[in-house]
Amino acid sequence: MFSAFGATCYTAGISEVITDFNVSYTSAILGLSLYLFGIAFAPIMTPHLSEAFGRSTVYLVSLPVFGLFILGAGYSQTPASLFICRFFAGMTGGPCLVLIEGTFADVWSADATNTYYAVLSMSSFVGAGCGPLIGGFVFASTNWRWTQYVTLMLALAAFLFGVGMPETYPRQVLKRKHKKHGLAPPKLAPAGSGTTIRDALQVTFLTPIEMLFIEPVVMLVTLYLGFNFAVIFSFFISVPAVLQGVYSFTIQQVGLAFIAAITGSILASTTQIIIDRLHFPRLQKKSQDGMVDLEYRLWPAMIGGFGITASLFWIGWTAKPSVSWASPVIGTLLYVWGNQSVLSSLIPYIFDAYPPMGTLSALTAAASVRLALAAFLPLVILQMFTGLTGAWALSLFGFLSAAMLPIPWVLYKWGAQLRARSKHSHDGMKMSHSAMGQMRDSVDVHMMGDTSENIFRTEQERRLNSLVTLRMEEGRIVHHEEEWDHEEEWDHEGNRTGEDGFLGRMGEWRKKVDAKVVEKMVPSDPDKVYGERERGGW
Repeated sequence: MFSAFGATCYTAGISEVITDFNVSYTSAILGLSLYLFGIAFAPIMTPHLSEAFGRSTVYLVSLPVFGLFILGAGYSQTPASLFICRFFAGMTGGPCLVLIEGTFADVWSADATNTYYAVLSMSSFVGAGCGPLIGGFVFASTNWRWTQYVTLMLALAAFLFGVGMPETYPRQVLKRKHKKHGLAPPKLAPAGSGTTIRDALQVTFLTPIEMLFIEPVVMLVTLYLGFNFAVIFSFFISVPAVLQGVYSFTIQQVGLAFIAAITGSILASTTQIIIDRLHFPRLQKKSQDGMVDLEYRLWPAMIGGFGITASLFWIGWTAKPSVSWASPVIGTLLYVWGNQSVLSSLIPYIFDAYPPMGTLSALTAAASVRLALAAFLPLVILQMFTGLTGAWALSLFGFLSAAMLPIPWVLYKWGAQLRARSKHSHDGMKMSHSAMGQMRDSVDVHMMGDTSENIFRTEQERRLNSLVTLRMEEGRIVHHEEEWDHEEEWDHEGNRTGEDGFLGRMGEWRKKVDAKVVEKMVPSDPDKVYGERERGGW
């Protein structure tokens, strides 16, 4: 939330940045655009930092560094120093924005993905909406520099809240546990994010670029989300310009208008949670194997897209003196509702669309591209409004969004077939015979990567007689499991430690810990392993 807030709070003081540094309006917008462009690097580097140091360490290091750059932006005496500090503030604050998805995946089960991502999306949208709302009143009372200081205060509060919070990434949890008890490092399968610089470069840079051109699912999702992100961040420049130019709003009134955007975000989360919690159990009961097609997660996007298209025409043709200011403001509410509905539907869909390495690459592509586009459009939005008029500029966006309306419907109809044909789906299911042998030799934990679900595999857990059989059939995940007591744990000597053991403590975070034994059946061809883990696996 603080990262999104830091991006948009700056926009409240842009007019004074122009006068203080004697720069053009477009140059002043660089403080927003470079911040977003800095965040675009976070999906590329964060998985590797998380794998090496754990999530908690990344949080507790990136937050203070972010704060220092925000402080530097507030004290900047030249436009160059302001823009540089804003860029690095985005880059260092971005890991928190990216990593929170993994943290939630650690402590919530896969069937709650849409629900928890609705909450995550809302926190980002509400944070962005609060930027001009709070920043407008702060700027009116002080000066633009205080928009940075308020962001710093919020980051400090987030840091203090995070101090002492436990590590949730299972691979790091186990490593720290072994180190604490003086044991040898655990034998872990190679991380899905890569174990060498070459692997890391492949997974979060080269493969994402490749997927943008050869993976239809990634291409369509990235295109739609990139367009939506670009438009919504351009609103933080165009909405104040329209409300102040057409309706003579003060900066405080402009900030209050963003309450509509915040309301739209809350309504979008409510819509998605209702769809997920009411319909998912029904679909589960109708299914013969108890599993639901992954494409059900696309429902919010299928309806939210209509809100995006309708609202763009609504805002464009009613933002004029002869029509009340309430009309375009309410249109903004509808736009945010549709935008968030699409985002918080398509991203959870990508979560489970591929095995871990494919998922990580797909998410990196979608995140970095949409943030880069969000950084670009605000720089030219006012020129578009001037050259085309506001009505036709937003109508252009409306026509583009209408062309993209079928995307979630296409994925709902043919997404499973497209994913089944992907080479990344099949590559993720291959493993050498030697690697399989290493797994079976008392492997303590198997976790394929930062974006996959948590799969614990220990010799002690095997005594609990649990079994998870997972396989991919025609693009659907099939999942069978026997229940077992999650509140019991075995120490390294094979003794039961009871409810106060490791899994018991994890149970405080999540009643149904996703810690299961995975038995992989090796067929006659040792280079093929049948089995696919929902949101991860081979």
